[in-house]
Amino acid sequence: MASLTTRLVRLIRAKPVGNNDMQTAADFFLDAVANIIAGTQSVPGRKVLAWARALAGGGDLTSLDQPRQAFVLGALCHILEVDDLHRASVVHPGCVVVPALLVLGGGHDGRQVLTGLLHGFEATTRLGMSVGPAHYRIWHNTATCGPFGSAMAAAHLLGLDEGQAVHALGNAGSQAAGLWEFLATGAETKHLHAGRGAEAGVVATSLAAHGFTGAPEILEGERGFYRAACPDRDAARLLADPQAPWQVHQTSIKPWPSCRHTHPAIASAIDIQQQMKASGLNVDAIAKISIETYQAALDLCNRADPRSPYAAKFSLQHCVAAALSLPQVGFSSFETEARARLAGLRQRIEVGVGQAQQTAYPQHWGTRIIAHLSDGQRLESVVRDALGDPEEPVSRQALCAKAEDLMGHGGWPRPQETIAAILAMAEGGPLPDLVGAIDNQPAQAA
Repeated sequence: MASLTTRLVRLIRAKPVGNNDMQTAADFFLDAVANIIAGTQSVPGRKVLAWARALAGGGDLTSLDQPRQAFVLGALCHILEVDDLHRASVVHPGCVVVPALLVLGGGHDGRQVLTGLLHGFEATTRLGMSVGPAHYRIWHNTATCGPFGSAMAAAHLLGLDEGQAVHALGNAGSQAAGLWEFLATGAETKHLHAGRGAEAGVVATSLAAHGFTGAPEILEGERGFYRAACPDRDAARLLADPQAPWQVHQTSIKPWPSCRHTHPAIASAIDIQQQMKASGLNVDAIAKISIETYQAALDLCNRADPRSPYAAKFSLQHCVAAALSLPQVGFSSFETEARARLAGLRQRIEVGVGQAQQTAYPQHWGTRIIAHLSDGQRLESVVRDALGDPEEPVSRQALCAKAEDLMGHGGWPRPQETIAAILAMAEGGPLPDLVGAIDNQPAQAA
């Protein structure tokens, strides 16, 4: 029988591509590019760019080889925590797939590039759905499954045949890595994960194009990925439902710049805030807040006293306090002033597993919040799917507004023109020349 990677390549390449698929792929391409641009103006982004310029001898990104370009773009895409997320796989596919397309897409029309996006998203999310929850408790799925997505996207653009594509995935799998330990101190390693995921796929596929071989049974082999890192894997999910729509349609757009596990709670807290406003109340009336969610959200985001902006983005308590108190949850909601202002409210928040939320996960990422008021009243909000999920999609208009805001944050000139050019790729328009320009934006105030 053919190896799992061979069968995955065949499944993906046999799927038909329609105009709606192209339009959706363009949406996610745009979202990733906007995140990359905004990431240039972050503290970690400036560090990554300084490192890249040092490697380039003072030149810009185009002075680096394509794998290193993909690394930088992947890292930048993931920094602000507002890039896409596929729930069932817990993978951020855009930050590993789109960088590969940006650096390899020159000379291809937009529909070819976007087909590569469909292939890459499909590979990384199908693998992510198969690895099992025990893998996710230790390993960062975007880092471990991401190289497969980057490689699959690159294999399409480079015109690799089936055998070469299998070699590319075999070598991508041997580069799968990325541990959650960075959360203990708020280290910046998560951005490295996205960068390496993008870079590894480009390296693996470029080598395969030169005849360099990889293990065809990298997933199921005796010394393969599943056996090494996935004790409760469900390998059947890798190839399940081959006729299903492309997985890009099951991927979520993030409206708030924090860990996606916090988003259902943010949505629920915004609803509570609106209920309170309707009654003429504010957060001073709250005695205690109870958050019920699923275990994976608690594993990553139970942080009552975050000491950095990044830790706050992984804090259910802080995100809920911000959503209850502030006009909107944005980049400034996680800075020092906001963390200090919301410290008292955070201490009134308790978190726990809700049976309904745990049962629905990972198909649905939900939250139930109960606000216990000082006068004995209770306000309740239940969110089964957060804004940006396929069940609660953002509109094209809202997506473009988000992209324009992110590009503005990154100091990008004429964002509307860039947005229009990217969306036109779905009709066969060219891939805009973005890589060199991304590294030549004026620095914004820190």
